[in-house]
Amino acid sequence: MFSVQAFLFHHHKQEKETNNIMGLLRENGSRVCSLLCSTKCRSKSSLQEKLLDEERQMAKKPGWKAMPYILGNDTVERLATFGMQANLTMYLMKVYNMDQVFAANIINNWYAITNVLPVLGGFLADAYLGKFPTIAIASFASLTGMVVVMLTTWVPHIHPTPCTLQQQLDGVCKGHTTLQLTVLLIGLFLLSIGTGGIRPCSIPFAIDQFDLTTVDGRRGTTRFFNVYYTTQTLIMLMNQTLLVYIMDSVSWTLGYGLPVMFMLVSIFVFFAGTRVYDFVKPQGSIFSKIAQVVVAAVHKRHLSLPPNLETQEAFYDPPLQNDGEPNLPLTYNFRWLNKAALIGGDEMNMDESSRDPWRLCSIQQVEELKCLLKMIPIWISTIIIFLPVVQQSIFPVSQALKMDRHLSHNFEMHPASVSVITMLTIGVCLPIYDQLLAPALEKLTKQEGGLTVLQRVSLGHGAGILAMIVAGFVEIRRRRLAIALDAPDGVAPMSVLWLAPQSMLIGCIHVFGEVGNTTLFNRESPEGMRSISNSLLCLNLSFTSNLSNVIINVVHNFTGKKGDQHGWLDSDINKGRLEYFYFIIAGFMMLNMCYFIFCARRYT
Repeated sequence: MFSVQAFLFHHHKQEKETNNIMGLLRENGSRVCSLLCSTKCRSKSSLQEKLLDEERQMAKKPGWKAMPYILGNDTVERLATFGMQANLTMYLMKVYNMDQVFAANIINNWYAITNVLPVLGGFLADAYLGKFPTIAIASFASLTGMVVVMLTTWVPHIHPTPCTLQQQLDGVCKGHTTLQLTVLLIGLFLLSIGTGGIRPCSIPFAIDQFDLTTVDGRRGTTRFFNVYYTTQTLIMLMNQTLLVYIMDSVSWTLGYGLPVMFMLVSIFVFFAGTRVYDFVKPQGSIFSKIAQVVVAAVHKRHLSLPPNLETQEAFYDPPLQNDGEPNLPLTYNFRWLNKAALIGGDEMNMDESSRDPWRLCSIQQVEELKCLLKMIPIWISTIIIFLPVVQQSIFPVSQALKMDRHLSHNFEMHPASVSVITMLTIGVCLPIYDQLLAPALEKLTKQEGGLTVLQRVSLGHGAGILAMIVAGFVEIRRRRLAIALDAPDGVAPMSVLWLAPQSMLIGCIHVFGEVGNTTLFNRESPEGMRSISNSLLCLNLSFTSNLSNVIINVVHNFTGKKGDQHGWLDSDINKGRLEYFYFIIAGFMMLNMCYFIFCARRYT
C-alpha cells in the first residue's frame, strides 16, 4: 500500500515538474521564438535591402554621363546631314544644269522619301534591332551616301559639263545624262536610309539614359531638349553661312567633303560611349499590338459592354511589366474598342494571363491605341502647316538671286543663306518664349506653360498664313522693280533683306508649330508608342513634300500651257507670277487652320 502511494506521489511530483517546465516554456517560448524570428527577419530584410540596392545600382541609368557621346554624335551627324542639304538647290541648278521646277521636284521627292523611312527605322528599332544597332547601321549608310554625293562633285564623268553665263542666258546648257542622275540619286537615297535610322532613334535613345521615375531624370530630359534645340539652331546657322560660302566661293568638292569628315567623327564619338550607354531591349512590334486590339474588338463586336466602366472585373487589366509606366484607365472614347478587353468565358489561363492576345487584350493596349487615334486628326493638320517651310529652300532662293544681296560694300549674302534669318529667329524666340513669355502668360492664364499645347500650335498656323501673304506682296514689289529697271541680269534694285519678314514668320512656325507638335505627341503618347509618334512627325514632312510637289506641278502645267504665256513658276522668275503661288498656299493654310480649330476644340 505504501509503495503504491509512494509511486503515485512520485508520479504526481514528476507530472507537476513537467507542467512547470511546460508553463515556463509557454511563458518564455513566445519571447524566444519572437527573438529568433526577429533576428531571422532582420537578417532576411537586410539581405533583401542589400540585394535591392545592388539591383538599383546595376540598373542605375547613366544620365548625363552618356550625353557627351550622344549629343556629340547627334550634333556632328546633323552638321554633316544638314550640310549636305544646305545648298542642294543651287548645286542641282548650277552643277547639274537643272531648271527650277525639275530641281524642286528632285528635292521634294527626296524629302518625301527621307521623311517616310523613319517610320520603318523606328519600327525595326522597337521591334527587332534596338536603337543602338539601328543608329550604327544608319550612320554608315549616311557616310556612304555622303561619299557618293561628294564624288559627283569631284569626278568629271558623273556630273554635266559646266555651263557658262551666256549659255545660261541663251538656255542651251548641256543637261545631265541618265548615268549622272542615277549616281546622284543613289547617293541621296543612301542619305535617306541613314536619316531613316538615325532620326527616329536618336532622341528616344537619349531619353533611355535617364530614369524617368525620378525628379532628376525628368529634369535631365528637359535640359536635354533645351540643349538639343540650341545645338540644332547653331548647326543650321553654321551650315547656311560657312558651309554654303565654301561650296559657292571655294569648291563644291570641299563643301561636300567636309560633311564626310564630320560624319566620320560622329561615328567615332558614338561608338566611344558604348561602355556608358544603357541599352533597352526591343519590346516587340507596336503594330502587332494595335492589330491585336482591332482584331479582338471586331471578333467581339456582337457582345454588349457593361453600362458602368468601373466594373473592372469584366475587363482584362493585368499588372504592367514596366513599373515606371503609368496605368491608363478605361475611357468612353472609341467605346467599341473596349470590347477587345472584355473577358469571355475561357479566354484566361490559370495564372490570369490572356490565352490568346488576338482575342483578349489588356486595358492598357486598348487605351494606347485610343491615344494614337485621338492624335491622328491633329497630325493631319500638321501636313499643311509645313508648306511654307518646304518652299523656303526653293523659291526664296530664286528670289534672292534676283535681288540686291550686298549687305555692305564688301559683303554679299549668298542666296541660300536667306534661311539664316529663320534660324536666328528660332534661336532668339525660343529662349524668350520659354524664359519670359511663358512665365508671364502662366501668371495671367493660370495655365501651366502659359498656353496649352494646342494654343501654341495654333500660333504656328497663324504665322504660316502671314508668312505666305507677306511673301506674295514682297514678290509683287520685287517683280515690278525688276521689270521697271529691265537690267540684263534681271536683278531688282531691292535689298534681299525684304525677304526677312517672311523668313522670321517661318521661324515662328518652328517655334510654335513644330515645337508644339513635338511636345503634344511626346506628352500624349504612352511610353511604348513614343517612337511611333516621333516617326509620325517625320512622316508628315514627307506628306508635306509630296503635297508641295503636286501643287507645284499642277500650277506649272496649268499656267504654263497657254500659247506664249509664261507660267506662274517660269524659269525666269521675272516673267512668272510667283506671288499667285504664294497666295494659293496661304489659301490652303487658312482652310487648314479652320480644320485644326475644329479638331482642337474636340480634343480631350
